Amino acid sequence: MARMRLKPSVLNAAKYTFTRHDQDIKLDQNEAFDDVPERVKIAVLARLREVAWQRYPNLRAERLQELLAQRDGWDAEGILVSNGSNVLLQNLLILAGIDRSLVIPEPTFSLYRQQAQMLGVEAHGVPLKPGSWELDTPAITTALATRPAGLFVVPAPAAPTGNRIPTDALQTVLDAASEYGWLSVVDEAYWAYDGQHALDLIRGHDDRIALRTLSKADGLGGVRLGYAMGSPTTLTELSKVQLPFNVSIFQQVAAETALEMTESVQAREHRIEATREARDHVIAALRRMPNVTAYDSVTNFVLFKVPSAAAVYHDALKAGVVLRRQDHLPQLEGCLRMTIGTETENACALDAIERSLVTLNDDRTPRGGAA
Repeated sequence: MARMRLKPSVLNAAKYTFTRHDQDIKLDQNEAFDDVPERVKIAVLARLREVAWQRYPNLRAERLQELLAQRDGWDAEGILVSNGSNVLLQNLLILAGIDRSLVIPEPTFSLYRQQAQMLGVEAHGVPLKPGSWELDTPAITTALATRPAGLFVVPAPAAPTGNRIPTDALQTVLDAASEYGWLSVVDEAYWAYDGQHALDLIRGHDDRIALRTLSKADGLGGVRLGYAMGSPTTLTELSKVQLPFNVSIFQQVAAETALEMTESVQAREHRIEATREARDHVIAALRRMPNVTAYDSVTNFVLFKVPSAAAVYHDALKAGVVLRRQDHLPQLEGCLRMTIGTETENACALDAIERSLVTLNDDRTPRGGAA
């Protein structure tokens, strides 16, 4: 019997891992701090009772496309919905990356490089400027000019660093990508918490796409929906790569209801404002702690550096708080990430971090003893 042959690019790729913990305070996945309103859930269930479950869903979630277009000020023909923006990223790598290249700033979302590796796409990371996490526009331009044109992805706001990408810097690298024949993707997963977006840089360009998600500010992480925004011409090509009927009736009904109901729209607005206020408080509190560097953020999370990420992470876990280690990523030695939670959750997390730092400092303090 012949031996089964699997692709070496998959066998050699690292598996995306995530460990779920039982602690009550979960601040490790950049989720919304609150759930959607109960009336919205009731309305979703009522609508689902009226849907024929034996029928396939709409091919491209057309009603959902229209609602997103109305909210985001975009042509519905230039929107493609999928069951998660990471699925769209995979589709974009198939569309423009295979047998070519992927260029990304780093540190960044690990899935970019992982998916590229499994699809046999050569990935090239360009380091962000240390500490400020700004784009190194000359280095990115050089990378785009010297590699086989494929897919260029830049998260704005940046992740996992959380900082704003200035419009002029973003325009510079997008223009360079256009000059050298790349398809550019601006991953805007956290744009709502910032308020600044890149749609004006996308509009009118067939070689530029924005990715957005309903998992963050919309509070629908469990529904798993993302969408691409670009020119109808380019999204028609992207839709060829996407598997048909890939957004279920349950996903479509949940998202349509959330976008239509006033309670959900108002909850989103409150969620964004409350997160911004709490984020600034968390950054200020971290900066008052000794031996902590808290970086600027315009997202719903904060990246911070401590003397020992492993020690603070495990101490927080013992205190019932789950943070996210980032110290395995390039340039992020000693770094942890904290999602902005409720007022109580944030207070507990800050207390756990501070207590851990006191313990670390005590352990490093020389102690007298018998000779």
